[in-house]
Amino acid sequence: MGKIKLIEDGNFPRWLRLSLIVVGIAIFYCTIKFVPPSLWSGLLLMIGFGIALVGGMTSRAALYKIKPFDNSYKKARDSYKVKDDENNK
Repeated sequence: MGKIKLIEDGNFPRWLRLSLIVVGIAIFYCTIKFVPPSLWSGLLLMIGFGIALVGGMTSRAALYKIKPFDNSYKKARDSYKVKDDENNK
């Protein structure tokens, strides 16, 4: 049995993005439909919205070929470092 990867090519795989959206909307809907208004229902509502938001934003990032969970920023950060011999001039 193969390993399940949660990050592929710097983003979530399609099945995980879709699952986050569906689970977030389900929590959001169940909270509105079945939970009486209280502080806890507001918290559940925000959690469901947040989960769906993460799924939607990563889907948008995949559409635009953006890699939000990639380590390429380390290469960019290293390119700005000054070498010791250049610093002493």
